[in-house]
Amino acid sequence: WRDAARSPRRRRAVTARPAPPRTPCRVTPGQAPAVPVVFDSPHSGYAWPADFVPVAPEPAIRTTWDAHVDALLADAPAAGITLLAATFPRAYVDVNRDAADLDPDLLAAPWPQPLAPTDYSRRGMGLVRRLALPGVPMYDAPLLPDAVEARLAQWYRPYRTLLAGWLADVRAAHGLVWHVDWHSMKSVGNAMNVDAGARRPDIVVSDRRGTTAVPGLVARIVGWFTLRGYVVTANDPYQGGDLVRTFGAPADGCSSVQVELNRALYMDEATCEPHAGFAALRADLAEFAGVIGTWAREAARDAAREAARDTARDAARAAAAPDAR
Repeated sequence: WRDAARSPRRRRAVTARPAPPRTPCRVTPGQAPAVPVVFDSPHSGYAWPADFVPVAPEPAIRTTWDAHVDALLADAPAAGITLLAATFPRAYVDVNRDAADLDPDLLAAPWPQPLAPTDYSRRGMGLVRRLALPGVPMYDAPLLPDAVEARLAQWYRPYRTLLAGWLADVRAAHGLVWHVDWHSMKSVGNAMNVDAGARRPDIVVSDRRGTTAVPGLVARIVGWFTLRGYVVTANDPYQGGDLVRTFGAPADGCSSVQVELNRALYMDEATCEPHAGFAALRADLAEFAGVIGTWAREAARDAAREAARDTARDAARAAAAPDAR
């Protein structure tokens, strides 16, 4: 809004306001036999809540949308994978940011809890966005803290609670869970990105540099897509957002990785309309869903066998020990 104050006040440029969402998230459970994998697409929603009243032009807001990622993943449930997809736009509130990653300059009054804005907020793309695009402000006035808290209470926290619940349930059923957090990225970074002006690879796979997933999982995913002709990098230029940071705990049985898909692979970036590449990418992702489901099922089986061996070994040692009474 500070940027808006430097220029004449503009009227809202949205020509066709997207209908409001009814729920924060759509969940499609994996079909039987289920596998220990959960996919989520936190930025593919574009239904606007009634209190989302930006001044940024709608085409600029649309560039923040991970358009059609949920549709690209639509075949995953047939492979036994549960799929969660947000319904609301990340331009309204970003579930892939920490709740404290909020720009205080966006607020009309002090926030009641301590804030910890990161470089995302400083670049205008924190929990609540200040900019839709470089130099394009989202709002022409600061937001009331109560209004921001309502976004968290009605959309942000329910999405995260649903995701946490599914991860816990799948882990309880199988002994472990692999979580893949799916996004799309512009083909070239803009001035708000750390890689401004750089042409991006087809796919980026991230685990916050080896901290959110079991060793080797990112390398397996990179290798699989590379063999299919994609240009793939690991942890560059993305290392993984707050969802994988929050839920990735490989020592406790939950591995989380983030996957970014280059939008040029499947859609016209100017119009957000899918092009001929959409069907091919969807088919590859359907095949990948089957593959990662097999990998995860095998990993769960191996972990169960190892746990059984450890239990048997401990029992044998206890039986062989002299009576210390």
